[in-house]
Amino acid sequence: MKKALSTSLIAGALLVPQFAGAAGLESGTLTTPSERSASTIVKDYVKAKGEFKTIQTTKDKVGQIVKLQQTVDGVPVFGGIVVGVVDESGQLKTVVDDAKSIKGLHKSIKLNENKAVARYKALVGHKGAYEIEPEAKLVVYPNGETSSYAYQVTGTILDAEEPSRWTYFIDAASGEVLNKFDQLAHARTTNSVTGTTYTGTGIDVLGYSQTFKTTKSGSYYYLQDVTRGNGIYTYDAKNRTRLPGSLWADVDNVFNSTYDRAAVSAHVNAAKTYDFYKNNFGRDSYDNAGAALNSTVHYSRSYNNAFWDGSKMVYGDGDGQTFTYLSGGLDVVAHELSHAVTEYTAGLIYQNESGAINEAMSDILGTVAEYSVGTDFDWLIGEDIYTPGVAGDALRSMSDPAAFGDPDHYSVRYTGTQDNGGVHINSGIVNKAAYLLGNGGTHYGVAVQGVGVLEMGDIYYRALNVYLTPTSNFSSLRQAVVQSAKDLYGATSPEAVAAAKSFDAVGVY
Repeated sequence: MKKALSTSLIAGALLVPQFAGAAGLESGTLTTPSERSASTIVKDYVKAKGEFKTIQTTKDKVGQIVKLQQTVDGVPVFGGIVVGVVDESGQLKTVVDDAKSIKGLHKSIKLNENKAVARYKALVGHKGAYEIEPEAKLVVYPNGETSSYAYQVTGTILDAEEPSRWTYFIDAASGEVLNKFDQLAHARTTNSVTGTTYTGTGIDVLGYSQTFKTTKSGSYYYLQDVTRGNGIYTYDAKNRTRLPGSLWADVDNVFNSTYDRAAVSAHVNAAKTYDFYKNNFGRDSYDNAGAALNSTVHYSRSYNNAFWDGSKMVYGDGDGQTFTYLSGGLDVVAHELSHAVTEYTAGLIYQNESGAINEAMSDILGTVAEYSVGTDFDWLIGEDIYTPGVAGDALRSMSDPAAFGDPDHYSVRYTGTQDNGGVHINSGIVNKAAYLLGNGGTHYGVAVQGVGVLEMGDIYYRALNVYLTPTSNFSSLRQAVVQSAKDLYGATSPEAVAAAKSFDAVGVY
């Protein structure tokens, strides 16, 4: 099987309607100074494209960042996002226009939400309970030369051989499936205890001694750290599939047994990842509002997988040959949590090129986290937990994607439908570009001057947080990364030049 580390290791089946073209990015002095609100300025700039609703306004050192949702008669257009950056003088400096062309919209709506959910359940065919019951949302779904009212329906299944979170787009008139993809999502809220914070000690998966925050309640010390955001919680599934499991408890605050190791790694690595995002980007957990970081270890038996379901990371123990305890790799934990950051920022759709960017962003930020708060930095993904008996092996390589069977240039990209349209495979192209930006090197005859690992991380994080949209493709990513480098370091800076060169080197224009 394809080596992968993702929201789920197993890629689902795929229908492949494509969203044509990259989101257009314009920068410069796009409007005259104005005292109007930033939202109004951006809306006026794109008003010829249709109706828009402001869904987010934030501010950073560059200016006010406005995110708009395209609508038709109040119904959101799937993937129709516009992002504008307005400076202190009220001038629009940058805009990403991913508004969709709405052609041949069929206005007939014959299904209601309940019927759409029933249709979804029949299509998914799961006979057991849902972790999160399917919910239907009416959207306008653009699909080439036609557009349809459709229900976007998502449900989470965890009591199956392979957990899943299928999203279906079901035509509101005919019940036809317009698209589908598998991406795990939200789960239940945190179970917690009330008590006093202590410092525990333990041995992690890699055999290192660690210290970490625990909470004493009654006679037990729990793996509950209330010093970061709304808490870090680690659970024990006890080799079953019922989640989240039991909050991890210990009688003496010393977690040194072999069984403890997966929990120690999950707890420590979640805390390190929280600190990485907080200290490097000022981000308070994945939702930037202090969301609890929940982890469950010892999921199922010999389970060679790890996934993010929207409120927790879930880790198998591995079979001892393909994987060891998957919580043991800091880059693995940061990878999973970075999927959550992506969900709350760009919302990159988990298929085709947007899905490959989604995967690459988790690899990139996981690697930067390993550099920033880890101890054994390299450009490999999952090397600490993959094939523990094979030295030098890994899931993927950012410096040399081809060494693990992934493309390192757009000319050799995968164009089939497996792996959700190559989300893990084609992530190698983006990973190589990020490596060249951070480390430097010559690839396909193009020389790139490296800017440093942390600087590369700053640029890619800004691209994710500000300029990427759900349907961004590789060309959109190039625009977003180059613009982010200009924002952070200057339009003619070495960083901006290197950002452009790094995409030249992998054939993305």
